[in-house]
Amino acid sequence: MKSSRYLLLLGCLALVYCGDPPLPEFRSPERLEVPAGANSLAPRLTSGSGQVLLSWLERQDEGATLRVAELLDDGWGPAKDVVTDPHMFVNWADMPSVLSVVKGAGNNSHWAAHWLRNKVGAPHAYDVRVILSMDGGGTWSEPVTPHTDGTATEHGFVSKFRSPQGIGILWLDGRKTANTGDGDPATNGMSLRSAVIAPDGSLRDEKVIDELVCDCCATSAVVSSSGPLAAYRDRSSDGVRDIAVSRFNNGQWTPGTKIADDGWVIDGCPVNGPVITASGDLVGVAWFTAANNHPRIQASISRDGGKRFSAAVELAAGDVAGYVDIAFTARSVFIVSWVERSADKQLVRVRSLSADGMRGEVVTIADTGVALSVPQMEYRHGDLIMAWSVTGAEGPTISSVRVPVRFDH
Repeated sequence: MKSSRYLLLLGCLALVYCGDPPLPEFRSPERLEVPAGANSLAPRLTSGSGQVLLSWLERQDEGATLRVAELLDDGWGPAKDVVTDPHMFVNWADMPSVLSVVKGAGNNSHWAAHWLRNKVGAPHAYDVRVILSMDGGGTWSEPVTPHTDGTATEHGFVSKFRSPQGIGILWLDGRKTANTGDGDPATNGMSLRSAVIAPDGSLRDEKVIDELVCDCCATSAVVSSSGPLAAYRDRSSDGVRDIAVSRFNNGQWTPGTKIADDGWVIDGCPVNGPVITASGDLVGVAWFTAANNHPRIQASISRDGGKRFSAAVELAAGDVAGYVDIAFTARSVFIVSWVERSADKQLVRVRSLSADGMRGEVVTIADTGVALSVPQMEYRHGDLIMAWSVTGAEGPTISSVRVPVRFDH
């Protein structure tokens, strides 16, 4: 009997030591020099087909230039100009981006870029413009506008994802806001729509994802084992603005399903959208809410490709401002970042979250000079790559760091 108990104990210990790895340790950030000039803002990190790209805007006398750099082994490579547009709509929250869709040999990678263009003569209206490159940003196609309504309204907060037919695009669409009437948001509110841009630049499959969503909270999209997923801040006719996820299934988007019943009633948009990431069946969503006057950062995990999500896990609360991002470390562990206020500073903080809900320690990555921005984060080869805007003597600029993430402590 004693020997059986002893073997049982050894078996339990083996399970402890052979199970999932511990939560990671974040080492000291290492600065990455960004090839950005003065008056640079709106950094955006993307990861696709094995390439991490950093894009940003550089203001001109009129409009701005969208630029991009690729992450190499020793830091950011040289900057490439993507497009200069004198009518480019520039702001800190609705950021352009460049995504690597297919990594080819040499400079034959397939990239997709988007930006926003003001409508001339309509000061509060702008359109989405998308261009493609088949040579890693060397040359670019003619621009395509994924929405075909032609209204002088707002179109923005774009997310891009790889589609079997080309580039999947989703955006907040303001075509119904041109309607006049009784103020019913169901008839004149913001909607969420999608389309696909084929490699030859042709447009197809424009669809409605949700007829009523929050007006200016960023969207997020990813491809899981079950197909594309869209995360966004939903909106009810009575002002509840909680986070929803829609799946692309059998050629259609499923009705958006709330992943948590926060019940945040707010008269206006908080400009604070969710983020989503995936690796096979594992999907993670993170977001900010201030429901019941309790500002907090939350996350939820799905183990079945986004069909069902766990109860929300609170990662931080109190003086949090939101502006979240999320990354997957390939060890069943997610990392969530957010902005937190402290006196006259804004802190960039991170925390790990395992797929079974275990939380790591809160770690501060930056605590000085962080300008109003949405800090960006991607995980690559054991490192977190992060970027955000900072206020400089000659105007805003971009700061970037590499944070080693170790599981062997």
